[in-house]
Amino acid sequence: MRRADRLFEIIQHMRRDKLVRARDLADRLEVSERTIYRDIRDLMASGVPIEGEAGVGYVLKGGFDLPPLMFTETEVEALVLGARIVESWGDEELGEAASDVLAKVEAVLPDRLRQYMNVTALVAPDRHYAEPVEVDVAALRRAVRANQKVSFAYCNEDGIATHRTVRPLLIAFFGPVWTMASWCELREDFRTFRLDRMSELSVLDDTFRPEPGKTLWDFRRQDRYTPIYKV
Repeated sequence: MRRADRLFEIIQHMRRDKLVRARDLADRLEVSERTIYRDIRDLMASGVPIEGEAGVGYVLKGGFDLPPLMFTETEVEALVLGARIVESWGDEELGEAASDVLAKVEAVLPDRLRQYMNVTALVAPDRHYAEPVEVDVAALRRAVRANQKVSFAYCNEDGIATHRTVRPLLIAFFGPVWTMASWCELREDFRTFRLDRMSELSVLDDTFRPEPGKTLWDFRRQDRYTPIYKV
């Protein structure tokens, strides 16, 4: 965690709890108590109204808050449209996260921009066609994020069924098809899979590290990302 992010998290914890101990902050942020004491001293020196002392705890005086985020009207439009597209086309978990993002942004906007956000004439229709996907896309996204291998059954366009174990690298949407780029252990090469042709998905405990020739950068460099790439 970057130090700036850690300082922000310290303030957030103090906003939620009446009394915060350095030991608890250290555990939550996975740093030493000495680091927390130094961070709190720096926050106090910068004008954040924190009271307390080592061994007792710290409190954030009432009335203090972080400055609100400021956006232009065009930035608001980008946020709203992007979130609505995700709500409409993403999996359920991703759609709910997009709704939460809009709610959080709306909460910190000044009245003028909040009203503009609510009437923005940019929508993503709920009624659309996409090839039905049976596998858990949210689980697959988490596997990509955590560098975990996945296994699944696959049926290609010719009706040939195989079982694959892959390193998932990227998930992309080529309407109306969701696809996944990966390093396939069966073919020992990059392969792209359509999610609507996958079944019996299992996220494995096996993790992988980037290896030369098997990374997302290598895949993109070869310009091979297409939803109809042979598997």
